[in-house]
Amino acid sequence: MNEHVKSVQRAIVGKGIAHDSAVKHVSGEAVYIDDMPDLPGTLHAALILSPVAAGTLNGMDTARAAAMEGVVAIVTAADIPGHNDIAPILSGEPLFAERDLDYLGMPVGAVAATSYEQAVRAAHAVVFDIAETEPVLDVEEAHRRGDYVLDPQELISGDVDAALQEADLILEGRLQIGGQDHFYLETHIAYAVPGEDGDMTVHSSTQHPTEVQHHVAHVLGGYANAVDVQVRRMGGGFGGKESQATIIACAAALLARRTGRPVKLRLKRSADMAATGKRHDMVSRWRVGVTKNGRIVGADVEYLARAGNTADLTGPVITRAITHTDNAYHIPAARFVGHACKTNTVSNTAFRGFGGPQGVVTSEAMIDQIARELQLDPNHVRALNYYGPDTGETTPYDQPVEHNRLVEVTEAILHSAQWQQRRAEVDEHNKADPVIRRGLAMMPVKFGISFNLPSLNQAGALVHVYQDGSVHLNHGGTEMGQGLFVKVAQVVAEVFQLDIDRIKITATHTGKVPNTSPTAASTGSDLNGMAAFKAATAIRDRMTPIAAQHFDVPPEDIVFRENRVHAGNRSIAFSELAKMSWAARVSLSEAGHYATPKIHWDGKSMKGRPFFYFTYGAAVAEVAIDTLTGENRCLRADILQDCGASLNPAVDLGQIEGAFVQGMGWLTCEELWWDKSGRLRTVGPSTYKIPGSRDVPPAFNVLILDGAPNAEETVFRSKAVGEPPLMLAVSVWLALRDAVASCGRPGLSPNLRTPATPEAVLDAIDDIRARSA
Repeated sequence: MNEHVKSVQRAIVGKGIAHDSAVKHVSGEAVYIDDMPDLPGTLHAALILSPVAAGTLNGMDTARAAAMEGVVAIVTAADIPGHNDIAPILSGEPLFAERDLDYLGMPVGAVAATSYEQAVRAAHAVVFDIAETEPVLDVEEAHRRGDYVLDPQELISGDVDAALQEADLILEGRLQIGGQDHFYLETHIAYAVPGEDGDMTVHSSTQHPTEVQHHVAHVLGGYANAVDVQVRRMGGGFGGKESQATIIACAAALLARRTGRPVKLRLKRSADMAATGKRHDMVSRWRVGVTKNGRIVGADVEYLARAGNTADLTGPVITRAITHTDNAYHIPAARFVGHACKTNTVSNTAFRGFGGPQGVVTSEAMIDQIARELQLDPNHVRALNYYGPDTGETTPYDQPVEHNRLVEVTEAILHSAQWQQRRAEVDEHNKADPVIRRGLAMMPVKFGISFNLPSLNQAGALVHVYQDGSVHLNHGGTEMGQGLFVKVAQVVAEVFQLDIDRIKITATHTGKVPNTSPTAASTGSDLNGMAAFKAATAIRDRMTPIAAQHFDVPPEDIVFRENRVHAGNRSIAFSELAKMSWAARVSLSEAGHYATPKIHWDGKSMKGRPFFYFTYGAAVAEVAIDTLTGENRCLRADILQDCGASLNPAVDLGQIEGAFVQGMGWLTCEELWWDKSGRLRTVGPSTYKIPGSRDVPPAFNVLILDGAPNAEETVFRSKAVGEPPLMLAVSVWLALRDAVASCGRPGLSPNLRTPATPEAVLDAIDDIRARSA
């Protein structure tokens, strides 16, 4: 089934076809929600945000705001006709605060006015009566108090205590892992248009249209069938628009219902950063037992994750961190525990990698510590602990590591990056230069692909073939710049053997494909591509007998190729066969559905097969640090990523490069900082530093692993690419550790937190020099 098109070499899939909106992106013609012409009577909205991080809301005086020119409506929790709850998984996560104010920037209401500026002014004019309390802002303080939003998660494999007792050496460590703001180009926005009979159309910048649909319906007190959510494109998402978009969409829809007029709600950058969640910052702590030669015999790892004020998606984020704490390494006995610490900060949420990066950086910190304190080659320690190639070794959560490419990708990257030569050059440089130190590091990644929640691993697609041979494609995935739409269009074009311009890509639409899963967890192409493949294949298989009858040949002799349908030396245009099929009353429309096979998961025991397959990658990074200022640069990065049989190598290369640079930002410069009152002070580009063009390594060598189709039956044997390369940026942080380590005596492991800002680098240098004295 998965060899797909009979006896025809792939013509569309596997080609580097341009992103469907590429020209419109660079020309400014791509239409985002704020570019849509306003409908007559459109109002503009702004959120009313809590001015304190912790307290009780005794009352609000909106009279002055309501009397301001242009203000049409103000809504609070009391005005919600349905449920004041937009929790993505659990419950008790309000759209608007009612009594408890849990973070500075928490929405307590919204204003609609005839202009955006008037709405913002009115929102700031609301007067609060608040009994303020002392906020809890530190995860370790929350942990000491026992303040959590969820029960702890614990993954146990083997007898950890016995393994540690029998180990030759036990190493202990702690890592402070910073958070990260999504900093998408398009901030959160929704445009709600009321219709007749209680209908509501919502244009939402969201990765999860179905979740927006359901929550708008619940907040308005109606059914999902009255809410139509549409998404043509987003100006970036990265996980920040998976659950958080419901806040914006529900507030806009509530105001639209209240006023009977269209309402657009868009957030300024400062409000977006203050009011919406981010990557979870964590503190990881470990005790790892090893043999004298560096083999791990057991590991006890604990995570303290900043959940913020509510659970949101913290539970599955911790699950993903725990299930990636092994990364590439077989740990015979493991105890991994995650705590969802409640703090008076914004509720954190999904971010590219979804907990995996925190697990991988912890894993690599442990490996680096083992190597340095035993004075061994870090790459030797890694190789010693790799999962064996198809040896039947299982992860701590009991999934076999099959079709293992760790040795293949790491040996290839060490060779192409000229490791031995450059290692010697870096060491010689550091002997001669007391100020500028260089560092070099390699690291692998084994990353699991699938949602933690098995029910989310499904997708639908709708395909129509028209009588002129053109094809209409709709599916449940959303386009946020990652190239999903063109990849799925390539799949459909390949099935029919049509030029890509014959496939019409259309906006994601809950009225066309219902009950969609979020476009997240790197599953967009896997799920939606296979659903579209099944829909297109079903139509093609219905058209084939019509062609066979026309040519008077068996159906197996029919071949679709180059916009035509062939039987030996005879052929007709695809469009002609479409007309014949319609005349024969054959359905040329199909709703395809795909559910990922093999996966299963027990969330209580933390055991099962949560991932359909693993994808592999490796990177080598070289850095330089200024020991006087802490300034650091990545000078060169070499990357090799396993994409299976890539659907679109050009798009995949862009994803790899972008993910790596975004990961560099998380690990080196993107620092979130709250003051003592709980106010986030890094709320824009002047205070929050994302990577720029000059931060990209001057030498940036990126390759896709060749000749390595997925062993599992994915769409055309491809593999996911959205999240895994972000983890490869850990190589940059490891190289910074290597550079810092050169400032101290051998046998010491650097204490370098993330992000490795100049201040953090200087602190690590001072610490290792003090310990070397």
